[in-house]
Amino acid sequence: MKVLVPVKRVIDYNVKARVKPDQSGVDLANVKMSMNPFCEIAVEEAVRLKEKGVATEVIAVSVGPTQAQETIRTALAMGADRGILIQSDTDVEPLAVAKLLAAVAKEEGAEVVLMGKQAIDGDNNAVGQMLSQLLGWPQATFASKVEIAGGKAVVTREVDGGLQVLEVALPAVITADLRLNEPRYASLPNIMKAKKKEIAVKATGDYGVDVAPRLKVLKVSEPPKRTAGVKVETAADLVSKLKTEAGVL
Repeated sequence: MKVLVPVKRVIDYNVKARVKPDQSGVDLANVKMSMNPFCEIAVEEAVRLKEKGVATEVIAVSVGPTQAQETIRTALAMGADRGILIQSDTDVEPLAVAKLLAAVAKEEGAEVVLMGKQAIDGDNNAVGQMLSQLLGWPQATFASKVEIAGGKAVVTREVDGGLQVLEVALPAVITADLRLNEPRYASLPNIMKAKKKEIAVKATGDYGVDVAPRLKVLKVSEPPKRTAGVKVETAADLVSKLKTEAGVL
């Protein structure tokens, strides 16, 4: 069983994002980049499936600039078998990403696409659902536990009311939530081995997908700074401030 794991290159989660002076987007110059944390969780789960003998091959695929090869190398160092980079120097929107991943999944004959539920830059939480529709596969999103056997996947997912358990027939799209696992640190020997693993570089045109943007960013701005809180003496004072100042009552 082949498992396809999309991985995205994003600003490292420890770095404070800066908005460009012209408010056209986020400044990426001289900023540390790394693998999207949810993608990292998906890679870890796919590698665990391979270690259990459930998966036969783990393929990491990324859509992005040449530097995204570093992100794929990280996935290879964690245990993925090979990588595919679909090179694009422009920011590809979720629908186009889903179309590219659908083409790769069909070409590779993957039975499971295991991916992060969202990327921490755009925060769209959309590609997995779009991919499921494009492929005509069932989806199980926000997975906190995954078990695969007998051509089916049993996925425990987190919902507002608690936990929900779904059983989906393979092939399927599964998106990973934060509590699915704790990703491993790549050892030095595995990092060295990853340098010799194959990364196929493709162009978006190889899959016949139009990646022209459909959306236009009007303005990007930082959130307003939080104001200092105030102490109240009584519950009546609190209710009064909620009515007159906060306007929530």
